[in-house]
Amino acid sequence: MKAVRVAGFAPSTSGFHFANAFPSAPVIEFGRGSLRLPVGNAADGLCGGMIFAARDLFEAGHAPPADTEPPAPRSPLFRHLVRRLFDSFDLPSGPIRYLTWTALPESDTRWGLRGLAWRSVRNEWPKVKRDLDRGVLAPLGVVRLRSLKPWKVGQNHQLLAYGYDLDERPGRVFLQVYDPNHPDADDLTLKFDLEPTSHWKAEYVEGELPVRGFFRTRYRPRPVPGDLTATATPRRGTRRSRP
Repeated sequence: MKAVRVAGFAPSTSGFHFANAFPSAPVIEFGRGSLRLPVGNAADGLCGGMIFAARDLFEAGHAPPADTEPPAPRSPLFRHLVRRLFDSFDLPSGPIRYLTWTALPESDTRWGLRGLAWRSVRNEWPKVKRDLDRGVLAPLGVVRLRSLKPWKVGQNHQLLAYGYDLDERPGRVFLQVYDPNHPDADDLTLKFDLEPTSHWKAEYVEGELPVRGFFRTRYRPRPVPGDLTATATPRRGTRRSRP
């Protein structure tokens, strides 16, 4: 069994201590005063913003704030999470990717179209493995349903991989992840086989939607706001950010 971990990272110490369970509030508002246009709903989740912000803090050498309740709308931390949420979408190509993967079947089709199993195992897992082998956290876009309806895409999810165990004889991976839906959980594992058969599936946490496939999302570093690091706990050393 080969075991790899990003040194110093654990969800209980480097992830946020509050759950991805925000009260209903606009994600962002345009305009001033009474002439405001609300966009989005924080109650739908800010998972992408949380995993990007967690990596921001980790690589800047800071532990996350000790808060166990989600930040209030318009607070510095909330604004940073929203900013990083939009960064995690990797505009303009990211939403197209989510739409495409949500519409695809798990298995390859008779017409030669590759399904999510092949794409996850053959294309995306090597990228994730390469990051983790270099000691770099890997953000994941996780596809959890199949639908042709664009508004269903929001039911997908994002995780942050920080290590893996590879059982080479049966070809099985146990991917260690930080999930904003489960704060302080150091035992969450996304399990999958390296052979994309017609029966391929990934196993995850009971109670969550099933994982149909995953891909590595592009991360670009963003400086952590000073008013946020002032309330965060310093960590020893810093980590160099990599794309």
